[in-house]
Amino acid sequence: MASHATPRPSHASDPSGRLKRQARDGSLKILVVDDHALIREGLRQVLRGLGDEIEVLEAGSCERAFEIAEEELDLDLILLDYHLPDMNGLEALDVFARAHPELPIIVLSGSVNPRVMQQIMGKGAAAFLTKTGMSEELLSVTRLVLAGGVHTPPLPATMASDGTPPLFTPRQEEVLQFLLDGYTNKEIGRLLYLSEETVKNHVSCILRGFGVTTRTQAVLAANRHGYARSNRPRLRSDDLA
Repeated sequence: MASHATPRPSHASDPSGRLKRQARDGSLKILVVDDHALIREGLRQVLRGLGDEIEVLEAGSCERAFEIAEEELDLDLILLDYHLPDMNGLEALDVFARAHPELPIIVLSGSVNPRVMQQIMGKGAAAFLTKTGMSEELLSVTRLVLAGGVHTPPLPATMASDGTPPLFTPRQEEVLQFLLDGYTNKEIGRLLYLSEETVKNHVSCILRGFGVTTRTQAVLAANRHGYARSNRPRLRSDDLA
């Protein structure tokens, strides 16, 4: 884990007094931004491991997150999903940076695209984590960020040194992750509520992006660029009916 405790420049000024409030009363206020209620609840449960004096606010969209950030001036941290319906993580980081430069943000994603990871950290995020990581990792990185540090994830060792990974849309990223997990087009369609024809179109774009002609070749190419199978249990066919 490439982490260090060098304070971010925006924390040094701390114009809203967020760090002073935390040091004074030991309480924390964290905003979780994700369009899936179950994920928000799961993150809420994990964050309770930070201690008793923690308040977790929730937003299902970037629009609502921006409103809460304006209303709750004592926010200490934001956990931001990269794939949101109304705006992606890079765009949201720009908005938060302009309005609340002192507010640290941890970006969460369901997949690992090294290029996106680099862009996110370049936009000033305090950390990038995958949703398939362990709870202990989230707590450890959250503590680091709250202390003024930055968690810079290392590029996967399997990433090709002579190639740049393709940049896919959020939906294509989701389809690619299911390909890596071994799902068929029909199963992916059911999981994402898409027609099988739409899934085929996304798969075709993924194949072109990697410059290959088969799903197996696409998985191998994705592995070389740092993508990996997720840790989530594979759903049975009966569950997808």
